[in-house]
Parts: sequence; C-alpha cells; structure tokens
Amino acid sequence: MTENHLELVKLVNNRLAELQYGQDPKELYEPIRYIMSLGGKRMRPLLVMLAYNLFKDDPEKIIDQAIAVEVFHNFTLVHDDIMDNAPLRRGKATVHEKWNASTAILSGDVMMVKAYDLLLEAPGNLKQIIKDFNEAAAGVCEGQQMDMNFESLPSVSEETYINMIRLKTAVLLGYSLKLGALLAETSQSNADLLYDFGVKIGIGFQLKDDMLDVYGDQEKFGKQVGGDIISNKKTFLLLKALELANEEQHDNLQFWLTKKEFDAQQKVKAVTKIYDQIGIHELTAAKMNEYFDMGFEALEKMEIPQEKRQSLKSFAAYLIDREK
Repeated sequence: MTENHLELVKLVNNRLAELQYGQDPKELYEPIRYIMSLGGKRMRPLLVMLAYNLFKDDPEKIIDQAIAVEVFHNFTLVHDDIMDNAPLRRGKATVHEKWNASTAILSGDVMMVKAYDLLLEAPGNLKQIIKDFNEAAAGVCEGQQMDMNFESLPSVSEETYINMIRLKTAVLLGYSLKLGALLAETSQSNADLLYDFGVKIGIGFQLKDDMLDVYGDQEKFGKQVGGDIISNKKTFLLLKALELANEEQHDNLQFWLTKKEFDAQQKVKAVTKIYDQIGIHELTAAKMNEYFDMGFEALEKMEIPQEKRQSLKSFAAYLIDREK
C-alpha cells in the first residue's frame, strides 16, 4: 500500500477507536468493541475514501460514512461465525465463543443499526445512499444463503458459483466505491462505473482467495493451506475439476468427497494432484484475471483525468498481487 493508503487507514482506525456504540448493558456493547478492535484490512472504508478522493480532496469529511460500511461488514462476520460455528476470527476467539450465540446475534443487530446511524449525516442524495446500501446488504445475505445451500448440493454450475461470490463478497466492495462517488456528488455514470469496477475486482479477489487456499504459501497465507479441500467446500477449483475430470479423475474426486475418515494431508495432496492433472490452477488464474481486466476496463471509462485514477488503481493492484 502507498503512503496515502496508509494515512487513510490510520484515519479510519483513529475514528473507530473513538466511536461510541453504547454503554449499558455492557454485555451487549462489549462484544461490539471487541470485534471492531480485532483489526482487519479496512479495505471497504478505504475504497469509499479512495473513490471520494477521485473527485474531492477532503476524505476526513466522509469518515463516518466510510466507517458505516466497515461496521456493517463486521456485523456480517459476527453472524457468519455463528452459522459456520467458527472458533477463531483474526486469530482471536469469535464473539459467540467468547460470550454466547444469543449475545452475538444481539450485538450484531446493534451493529447493523449503528451502520445506518453513521450514514445519516451523509452529504449528497441520502435516499439513494440508503437504497443502495439496503440492496447491497440484502445481496450479502442472499449470497450467504446460497453458499449454505451449496453444502447439500452434489455440484453447482460455474455461473451459479460466480453469482454467489458476486453477492456474498463483491457487491459490498462495489457499494463501497459507489458510496464514495455518491458522497462526492459526481455523475451517476461515474458512480455506476465505480460500482462495476468494485464488483468485478471483488469476484476476482474471491477467486484468488479460492486459489490461495490450495496453492498459497502457508506462511504468507496465514491459515491452513488446503482447508477448502478438507471441508469439501464448493469453490471454483472443485467445481471446475468436477466438470472437466475424466472418468478416473471423477471417481477419485468422489472417493475423497464422500470419505468420512481420512488423513487431512493425504486428502489435500491427492485432490491437488487431480487439480494439477486437469490444469485447475491455470484455469482459475485465467478466470480471475478475466474479472480483474473487466474491472479495470470499467475504471478507464470514467470521466476523470488519468492521473486521478492512480491511487485507486495502485490499491487494486495491491489486492491482486497479494499472497494472503
């Protein structure tokens, strides 16, 4: 990240540190302060401010609206962790583990309310800002439900999978960028192109995450490589392998997908070998780059000087090149 990006992240973290969610009952508000203190990339509020910066030079003016997206994102994480029965978030106990599921649900609900509260003083067309926020929030929930539905399906089409990650991950990145444009009160065309840029980059971002889970360096990736294989998660890699496998490869995949007791390392090695035979790494990289390219094409269509795009382009390049 550039010095400008780091300064904006510092601005976000400083504002989050002073933000008041409420005091009593403490069992309701302590979990919110806890999850918001665990850090993270702060990618979504940074995208809001980078988009705003394309048109105006005072991002501190819209810091609360940028933070609204981060509070909402963390609300979804609190509830996702309950659904996934996840014990850890960013290396620390999840809210439902540290407290309990009922408290986590309530605290998450208050975070959603706080996100709306932070949007209320937004400059620009507040009605459109809220309407677009509602659409993005509903999309995230739709994507999460689709992802859960996939668990009980034998297979899923590539188109259906891409739509799921568009909803679950990419629409909120798109909204973050569009929000920055709406707060700067630029043209509807610029706002829509930024949204498209964010959605396409977001899809590529998730495809890269799928790929790193199998082919990433464990030390750099920060979590167990092969976790998706171990849990039979229907990622782009598995779905493409099931689609393209020959009879022997398909039988071997089904053997590992249906086996209840197994050595985790052995399963990861065996399934990765099948992926290598089919060329899954190359196919995933090509699909990922296809979406990154579409995103940058949308950015190039914007009605702004070329030099103005550089900060946003360099941040997108940072996301694309990451190894964790």
